[in-house]
Amino acid sequence: MKNTDTLANKKVLIVYLSRTNNTKAIAEIIQKYTGGKLVALELVTPYPENYKKIVDQVSNENATGFLPPLKTKIDNPGQYDLIFLGFPTWGMQLPPPMKSFLKQNDLSGKTIVLFNSNAGYGIGSTFDTVKELTPNSTILEGYSTKGGIERDGVLFVIKDSKEEEVTKQVQVWLQKLKIIQ
Repeated sequence: MKNTDTLANKKVLIVYLSRTNNTKAIAEIIQKYTGGKLVALELVTPYPENYKKIVDQVSNENATGFLPPLKTKIDNPGQYDLIFLGFPTWGMQLPPPMKSFLKQNDLSGKTIVLFNSNAGYGIGSTFDTVKELTPNSTILEGYSTKGGIERDGVLFVIKDSKEEEVTKQVQVWLQKLKIIQ
């Protein structure tokens, strides 16, 4: 599926944060089309499994501006030409671990492509926050889809017919952006 014409001589990085594996599923679909290097963001101290506890912790992190330390380190992110960033919407905001990643890595001059899964409420301020944190980068039109609704116990949903639907949507989106033909 990799398109060598459009992606010729381009190094692609796909960085994602995923709690219920929906954003991970999108990242893997993007990887199928681009051949990019897939990197999951992991924290030094993982978030609690309990939904209410993670909501409270993330709410506190957002209120205080705390950026959780990342276990994930990317050697020389500057070597990549095209960087996909994927994340869920948490409390209508960009998850703190993605803020940590953007603060720790200078993506100036890079082309960034955003993708998102959410509980049906949309991207909130997530895409705008990435733009604020990467003012010297080119941000292409992002992709978003409804994933799980963890609050209601609906976790991984991008499988079976939903995976086929998302795969088609991602293909059309990547073609529209002229990343693939």
